[in-house]
This record gives sequence, structure tokens and C-alpha cells, in this order.
Amino acid sequence: MQQTVTMPKINPKSDEVIFGIWTKSVGDTIAAGEVLFEVETDKVVSEVESNFNGVLVETLVKENDAVQTGEAIAIIDIL
Repeated sequence: MQQTVTMPKINPKSDEVIFGIWTKSVGDTIAAGEVLFEVETDKVVSEVESNFNGVLVETLVKENDAVQTGEAIAIIDIL
């Protein structure tokens, strides 16, 4: 089964963040609680953990993309 990963609310002042980097690559296994990606808000870098155990099958955003809260950013095959 596949699960769409959406951008969580990171910044209480804004619904938009700048996507930083993926810490996992397509094909990598990820465990719930592991850092999946980083974002920038107000010149602060925040790490965001996965909520799922699975395999990263697709990334939908790139480094420096502006991303809205709730926007689809990746697809994980749930294990």
C-alpha cells in the first residue's frame, strides 16, 4: 500500500516553507521517527521525521521549492 507524505505545519506564522534536502533517496527504506527531509523557515532549518515505515518510492518536490502546508511531497510504500 502506498501513502502520500504531506508537508506538516512547521511555521506557526506561515503556511509556506522552503524545502531543504531529502535525507533519504528514492529506493531507501525509512523507519517511523527517522529524519526524512529538512525545511527552512525564517532562517531556521528544521528536520522532519517520517510517520511511516516503508520505502521511499517518489519525491514530488526539489531543493529550494516553496511548499505549502498540506502539499503532497513524497510517496512511500508502506511495509
